[in-house]
Amino acid sequence: MALPNSIVLRPRFQLILNENVLVIIELFKNSAEPPFITRISDHHVFIKFNKTESNFWSPQLQIEILDQEEGQSKVYGLFGPNPTLWTFFMFIHFVVATLFITIGTWAYSSHAIGKTYGLQIGLLALMVLIWTALYFIGRRGKRKGRHQMQCLHNFLMQRVGIHVMESPHKD
Repeated sequence: MALPNSIVLRPRFQLILNENVLVIIELFKNSAEPPFITRISDHHVFIKFNKTESNFWSPQLQIEILDQEEGQSKVYGLFGPNPTLWTFFMFIHFVVATLFITIGTWAYSSHAIGKTYGLQIGLLALMVLIWTALYFIGRRGKRKGRHQMQCLHNFLMQRVGIHVMESPHKD
C-alpha cells in the first residue's frame, strides 16, 4: 500500500470485496493474532497493536464495512493515532487557534486606538510557529508509524484474503 506524501495526517483507503458484511466481520472475530488486537462494534473493526508492540506514535486502523449490491461490501479504512492522543493533539490546535484569534483581536484593537501592538504581533508570530511545529510533529509521528501502518494494512489484507507484497524498505 502506497501512502501518499501529502498533508493528510490520517490516511484513508477503500476496498470493494465480494463478500457480505457479516462474513467479513466474522473474519475478525476471535482473531487474537499477536501483535494485533481487534475490537468489533457493529460494522466497525478497530485493529491496534498490543501493549508490548505499541509506542507513543503507534497507529490504529479503523475499518467500516458497508453492504453494497449483490453480496459485495465496501470497506473504508482510516489510519490514525490512539484516539486519546488525537483528541489531545486537536485540543492543542484549538487552543492555539483561539489564542491566535484573541491576540489578533487585541492587536487590531490596540492599532485602532493608537497604542503600540508590537507585543501582539510577536505573539501572533509565536502562534504561527507553534502551528508549524505541531504540523511537523504530526508528520514525524506519521513517519515513525509508517512501518506499523504497513503491518496493519497487511494484516487486514491477509484477513480478507488479498495477497500483498511486503514493503521493500522500513521507514
